[in-house]
Amino acid sequence: MKLWFSVCFLIATCLCFIQVHGQVGAFFDLRYWRCVLKKEFICPDNDIKYYLYTPHTGRTRLRIDVRNPYSLKFSNFNSKKKNVFIVHGFNGTESKTPMTILRDAYLYRGDYNIFSVDWSDLTNFPCYLSSLSNTRLVAQCTAKLYAFVMANGGEAEETTCVGHSLGAHICGMISNHLTLKQHKIVGLDPARPLIDRYANKYFRLTKDDAYHVQIIHTNSGFLGEVNQVGHVDFCVNGGMKQPGCKGNPLRVSRCSHFQSACYFAKSVKYPKSIIGRPCTQTCPKKNNQWGAFGTYCVSTDTKKDCPFE
Repeated sequence: MKLWFSVCFLIATCLCFIQVHGQVGAFFDLRYWRCVLKKEFICPDNDIKYYLYTPHTGRTRLRIDVRNPYSLKFSNFNSKKKNVFIVHGFNGTESKTPMTILRDAYLYRGDYNIFSVDWSDLTNFPCYLSSLSNTRLVAQCTAKLYAFVMANGGEAEETTCVGHSLGAHICGMISNHLTLKQHKIVGLDPARPLIDRYANKYFRLTKDDAYHVQIIHTNSGFLGEVNQVGHVDFCVNGGMKQPGCKGNPLRVSRCSHFQSACYFAKSVKYPKSIIGRPCTQTCPKKNNQWGAFGTYCVSTDTKKDCPFE
């Protein structure tokens, strides 16, 4: 009975993601089965690419190869600046929104080396299950990039990993492959489907993965994790659905899921633009009680959808 329930749950979850990220009919079309499941965990891997953006180069990206000791030296990498690693989620890519919105926010600041992790070849639609498995390899290889940057002058205390959806869990798993855990991780609506039921603490983002873990909830309970995940959790507009997202329930969920990246990008660009108030540990927020907990409630006045593709 338990096995049958698990199989049904997996199928239902896949259909849910297919409805949110594309057409249901595509699930039954063999042309869409482009799933890549990595069975060997060897780094570096050609399906996982790293790009560097700097204030000097702007939106022009430079590919970084951890096997080349001169890869950073001749890339405009500035060891005196802060570092951010940006990791996209399921069916994403580093060159499309909302990742480009985050990249541009850090470029606007001018004080960061921006490392963008592209694992799009390992997370094609509708391959959620293989994508989930591949996150372990992406985290393992990205940990080598992290160590490479630190070995070339990067400061751990000035480095942040920012991940959206499955990318948030990848940020957490990076610490599994480091001698010392990371200083700061920002999880943007960390993915919930299957993670909440089957992933142990080593294969999901928890507050043990960095000295400071910050979470932004925007579609909590559906595509995003629920309740308190990090040291500080921000529950935006109730945490479940965002006021600027319109259309059918599936489109609203997808839009709300991506809004986390836009809200955080705004706070990166304008640090005092979004203020949170302490509230209960429940996210989605269910009552009006205020208290000294690690969860903060945020209200915004936006009426526009976060632009995403």
